[in-house]
Amino acid sequence: MEQIGESLRGHLLGVGGNVPTEPGIARLLLELASTASVISVEVNRAGLAGILGRAEGHNVHGEAQQKLDLYANDLLVDNLRRSGCVCGIASEENEDIIAPSATGERADYLVYFDPLDGSSNIDVNVSIGTIFAIYRRRTKNGPATLEDFLQTGRHQVAAGYFLYGTSTMLVFAAGDGVNGFTLDPSSSEFRLSHPNIRTPERGKIYSCNEGNSGTWDSATRAYVGSLKERGPNRPYTSRYVGSFVADFHRNLIKGGIFLYPADAREAGAKPTGKLRLMYECNPMAFLQEQAGGRAVDVESDVLDIVPDGIHHRVPLVIGSRLDVGDYLASRREHRAA
Repeated sequence: MEQIGESLRGHLLGVGGNVPTEPGIARLLLELASTASVISVEVNRAGLAGILGRAEGHNVHGEAQQKLDLYANDLLVDNLRRSGCVCGIASEENEDIIAPSATGERADYLVYFDPLDGSSNIDVNVSIGTIFAIYRRRTKNGPATLEDFLQTGRHQVAAGYFLYGTSTMLVFAAGDGVNGFTLDPSSSEFRLSHPNIRTPERGKIYSCNEGNSGTWDSATRAYVGSLKERGPNRPYTSRYVGSFVADFHRNLIKGGIFLYPADAREAGAKPTGKLRLMYECNPMAFLQEQAGGRAVDVESDVLDIVPDGIHHRVPLVIGSRLDVGDYLASRREHRAA
């Protein structure tokens, strides 16, 4: 039986009667946690260390990079390559796959990560995070290939995020449910604080950027409008931080629905999403499903989408199972009307 306060290392390695995580995954998770604890320190002292604000360049998506983006990205890449835990790395900040170290070529796992999700909020002290997804390679040895990286989210063997907020948390799933660990500043260890997280079947919160509602399709506008009306299970409360990790974490714990719909402004054009399938949507969908919720890209389960590249973008609706079901039912009714 899990004990509140047990260390991440003990949890992963089976100390105290837990079922141990596969050694390669445990080692990789511990490496990510060690790196995140350093990032957490730098996030908390960013203003004093002179690493607030924008860097000079832009990432592969044309987005302005923050200094902390670059710091977190470089630290994760360097530490993962040095550890030899991975046969390949993909970062939201890099256009191409990053090769492993010579030792890593023999590793069984590859990793995707978003080094600092919500980084546009850094300068105003809003919670941000690091998101990661781990896959087992398909090829036998050598550096991971594009074939290894382009797997559906169903093939994730572990996924999670670090939340840098009022406390620093790790929330992850590796085949034994969703568990949350909080960083203890006195020992620099992550300790179990939220065992076996289950999201409520229905929430009372909706999260979306309503400033973009003019770009949504009419079915999504109608659904969000219905959440504000009085009636059974209505109205919902609007809560939107603009940091995906923070919005997702709140809804995972309290229940609710998060929407980042497609941009449907261009008549006749296929609507496109903004969030990255491999770096953001798949890992969060993996957690959401294991916690009892659901994630869709308007129609299909996110975890079944076949990626067309490492930077594939999709719309996302994610949250409590009944809330996402209501959204899909509302779309069907809207089409039939």
